[in-house]
Amino acid sequence: MGKLYVCAVDGSKVADRAAACAVDLAKSAGAQLCFLNINVVPTRSRKTYFWDATLLAAAEAQSHAQLAAAAKVAKGAKFGNYDCVIASGSNVADAIVAYAQKQKADHVIVGTGTTNELARVFLGSVATAVVSHAPCPVTVVK
Repeated sequence: MGKLYVCAVDGSKVADRAAACAVDLAKSAGAQLCFLNINVVPTRSRKTYFWDATLLAAAEAQSHAQLAAAAKVAKGAKFGNYDCVIASGSNVADAIVAYAQKQKADHVIVGTGTTNELARVFLGSVATAVVSHAPCPVTVVK
Protein backbone atom coordinates (compact mmCIF):
# COMPACT_ATOMS: atom_id res chain seq x y z
CA MET A 1 0.00 0.00 0.00
CA GLY A 2 1.30 3.47 -0.88
CA LYS A 3 1.42 6.62 1.19
CA LEU A 4 -1.81 8.22 2.35
CA TYR A 5 -2.18 11.93 2.98
CA VAL A 6 -5.30 13.27 4.72
CA CYS A 7 -6.46 16.85 4.25
CA ALA A 8 -9.26 18.17 6.46
CA VAL A 9 -11.60 20.56 4.66
CA ASP A 10 -14.53 22.61 5.91
CA GLY A 11 -15.43 24.93 3.03
CA SER A 12 -13.45 27.90 4.35
CA LYS A 13 -10.89 29.89 2.36
CA VAL A 14 -8.10 28.50 4.55
CA ALA A 15 -9.36 24.98 3.80
CA ASP A 16 -9.06 25.76 0.09
CA ARG A 17 -5.44 26.80 0.67
CA ALA A 18 -4.86 23.62 2.70
CA ALA A 19 -6.37 21.56 -0.15
CA ALA A 20 -4.02 23.20 -2.67
CA CYS A 21 -1.04 22.55 -0.39
CA ALA A 22 -2.17 18.94 0.14
CA VAL A 23 -2.42 18.38 -3.61
CA ASP A 24 1.12 19.71 -4.09
CA LEU A 25 2.47 17.55 -1.25
CA ALA A 26 0.67 14.41 -2.42
CA LYS A 27 1.78 14.94 -6.03
CA SER A 28 5.41 15.36 -5.04
CA ALA A 29 5.31 12.30 -2.75
CA GLY A 30 3.29 10.12 -5.11
CA ALA A 31 0.71 9.69 -2.36
CA GLN A 32 -3.01 9.00 -2.34
CA LEU A 33 -4.88 12.04 -0.99
CA CYS A 34 -8.03 11.87 1.09
CA PHE A 35 -10.09 15.02 1.52
CA LEU A 36 -11.82 14.61 4.88
CA ASN A 37 -14.86 16.54 6.04
CA ILE A 38 -16.13 16.19 9.58
CA ASN A 39 -19.88 16.24 10.04
CA VAL A 40 -20.20 17.63 13.57
CA VAL A 41 -23.04 16.03 15.49
CA PRO A 42 -23.20 17.42 19.03
CA THR A 43 -23.47 14.57 21.54
CA ARG A 44 -26.54 15.98 23.29
CA SER A 45 -28.33 16.78 20.03
CA ARG A 46 -28.14 13.21 18.75
CA LYS A 47 -30.45 12.14 21.55
CA THR A 48 -33.13 14.79 21.04
CA TYR A 49 -35.99 14.99 18.60
CA PHE A 50 -34.49 18.22 17.21
CA TRP A 51 -31.76 16.24 15.43
CA ASP A 52 -33.95 14.65 12.79
CA ALA A 53 -33.49 13.27 9.28
CA THR A 54 -33.95 16.72 7.73
CA LEU A 55 -31.05 18.19 9.72
CA LEU A 56 -28.86 15.16 9.02
CA ALA A 57 -29.60 15.44 5.29
CA ALA A 58 -28.77 19.16 5.33
CA ALA A 59 -25.49 18.49 7.13
CA GLU A 60 -24.58 15.80 4.61
CA ALA A 61 -25.41 18.10 1.68
CA GLN A 62 -23.15 20.77 3.17
CA SER A 63 -20.35 18.23 3.61
CA HIS A 64 -20.66 17.15 -0.02
CA ALA A 65 -20.46 20.78 -1.17
CA GLN A 66 -17.34 21.37 0.92
CA LEU A 67 -15.71 18.22 -0.47
CA ALA A 68 -16.66 19.25 -4.01
CA ALA A 69 -14.71 22.49 -3.52
CA ALA A 70 -11.62 20.48 -2.51
CA ALA A 71 -12.09 18.11 -5.46
CA LYS A 72 -12.23 21.14 -7.75
CA VAL A 73 -8.81 22.21 -6.44
CA ALA A 74 -7.40 18.75 -7.20
CA LYS A 75 -8.94 18.66 -10.67
CA GLY A 76 -7.59 22.15 -11.40
CA ALA A 77 -4.10 20.87 -10.57
CA LYS A 78 -4.67 17.82 -12.78
CA PHE A 79 -4.36 15.52 -9.77
CA GLY A 80 -6.63 12.51 -9.82
CA ASN A 81 -5.28 10.35 -7.00
CA TYR A 82 -7.74 11.55 -4.36
CA ASP A 83 -10.83 10.43 -2.52
CA CYS A 84 -13.47 12.31 -0.53
CA VAL A 85 -14.69 11.06 2.85
CA ILE A 86 -17.22 12.29 5.40
CA ALA A 87 -16.70 11.29 9.02
CA SER A 88 -18.82 12.22 12.01
CA GLY A 89 -17.88 13.28 15.48
CA SER A 90 -18.69 15.69 18.26
CA ASN A 91 -15.13 17.10 18.24
CA VAL A 92 -13.52 17.99 14.90
CA ALA A 93 -9.89 17.53 15.97
CA ASP A 94 -10.59 14.18 17.63
CA ALA A 95 -12.42 12.96 14.52
CA ILE A 96 -9.52 13.98 12.25
CA VAL A 97 -6.98 12.26 14.50
CA ALA A 98 -9.15 9.13 14.80
CA TYR A 99 -9.53 8.93 11.03
CA ALA A 100 -5.78 9.38 10.50
CA GLN A 101 -5.05 6.64 13.05
CA LYS A 102 -7.60 4.23 11.60
CA GLN A 103 -6.36 4.71 8.05
CA LYS A 104 -2.68 4.73 9.10
CA ALA A 105 -2.17 8.09 7.40
CA ASP A 106 1.38 9.15 6.61
CA HIS A 107 0.66 12.89 6.75
CA VAL A 108 -2.20 15.18 7.77
CA ILE A 109 -2.80 18.64 6.31
CA VAL A 110 -5.07 21.12 8.11
CA GLY A 111 -5.78 24.80 7.81
CA THR A 112 -5.97 27.32 10.62
CA GLY A 113 -7.73 30.63 10.81
CA THR A 114 -6.42 31.43 14.29
CA THR A 115 -3.89 34.21 13.92
CA ASN A 116 -3.74 35.48 17.48
CA GLU A 117 -1.89 33.45 20.13
CA LEU A 118 -4.16 34.77 22.88
CA ALA A 119 -7.25 33.62 20.95
CA ARG A 120 -5.66 30.20 20.49
CA VAL A 121 -5.07 29.91 24.26
CA PHE A 122 -8.66 30.77 25.19
CA LEU A 123 -10.58 29.36 22.24
CA GLY A 124 -8.33 26.48 21.28
CA SER A 125 -7.61 25.47 17.76
CA VAL A 126 -8.44 22.39 15.75
CA ALA A 127 -5.00 22.60 14.16
CA THR A 128 -3.27 22.77 17.55
CA ALA A 129 -5.15 19.71 18.79
CA VAL A 130 -4.41 17.77 15.59
CA VAL A 131 -0.71 18.62 15.80
CA SER A 132 -0.68 17.53 19.45
CA HIS A 133 -2.39 14.17 18.92
CA ALA A 134 -1.90 13.04 15.31
CA PRO A 135 -0.01 9.78 14.78
CA CYS A 136 1.99 11.26 11.90
CA PRO A 137 3.50 14.55 10.68
CA VAL A 138 1.06 17.44 10.31
CA THR A 139 1.30 20.42 7.99
CA VAL A 140 -0.66 23.48 9.12
CA VAL A 141 -1.64 25.95 6.41
CA LYS A 142 -2.47 29.53 7.29
